[in-house]
Amino acid sequence: MTTFLKRQQQLGTDRHVRRYDDIRQLLPDVDQPTPIVRLNRVAPELDLYLKLEWLNPFGSIKDRTASYLLAGLARRSSLQHKQLVEASSGNTAIALAALAALEGLPITITIPDGVPEEKRIVLRMLGAEVWETPDDLCPVDNPRDGAIALARSIAQSAGGEDYIWPDQYSSPDNVKAHYETTGPEIWRQTEGQIRTFVAGFGTCGTITGVGRFLKEQDRSIRVVAVEPQKGHRPPGLKSFAEAKEPDILDRSVIDEVVTVDDDLAYGMTKRLYREEGLIVGPSTGAIVAAATQPDTSDVPAPGLTVGISPDSGFKYASFFIDHLGDEGLPRI
Repeated sequence: MTTFLKRQQQLGTDRHVRRYDDIRQLLPDVDQPTPIVRLNRVAPELDLYLKLEWLNPFGSIKDRTASYLLAGLARRSSLQHKQLVEASSGNTAIALAALAALEGLPITITIPDGVPEEKRIVLRMLGAEVWETPDDLCPVDNPRDGAIALARSIAQSAGGEDYIWPDQYSSPDNVKAHYETTGPEIWRQTEGQIRTFVAGFGTCGTITGVGRFLKEQDRSIRVVAVEPQKGHRPPGLKSFAEAKEPDILDRSVIDEVVTVDDDLAYGMTKRLYREEGLIVGPSTGAIVAAATQPDTSDVPAPGLTVGISPDSGFKYASFFIDHLGDEGLPRI
């Protein structure tokens, strides 16, 4: 009787006062979007906004992808008595591991060996089995895809009966997540005034899904993809000079590709911290660097621009040490 009365006294979910019964109810949608914030100091001459995806419940834009991947898998087959396996540079892995923990599903994550220690620790805290993968695990022509090759191998082991692989690089659910949520959110938040959208090359679910949605609203909206330099360090971005293009990439929605080197990306990341108070990851620095480069094309001025800020900087502290040097240390 006491247990029943306690249950009846629960408050229940109420979005208006931001009260939830389950962490998954914080996942974004058009009525509960992640915020967009104007950059006033880094690019005062531009009407440039960042969409802060690190305010998602598990800390990155990949929360959207992971929830759609799992929902898609559940629609197509039973997940009972299965173990999830996925290749990720960290953010999709973290979101999948959190969602798997809520569902009581075991999960194995294969990650490139250059992923920050902070991400590996978070994954282990969530109960994931973490396999670090050297780049030489995959074919010579795709030297940065070792984690994907290992995930595929694990998924196909034992006849594929024990493991299930969401495969964010080829699943249409990755694109669907951004076509149905991120794109409509941006369109509504900008009141249809967006003229340029900027996002990085990675799994390409974001650039394809958002780009496709925005082009359907107005074909003149420019979609700009950001590609890192070959041999880049910032996780989450891919250079297709050294990695296979994901099956879900739709280049027909992309108007321009801008290549950003590591120094420029990290330099802009530092500026976002110190001039805007935004604690962002290095991929955000690359995206803003691309958005603020002088336009050398013949297209009109960019107008209202929205760039994606995929995650926060808290998971990259060990990376940033190299770019700080002795800054901030006490002087004797």
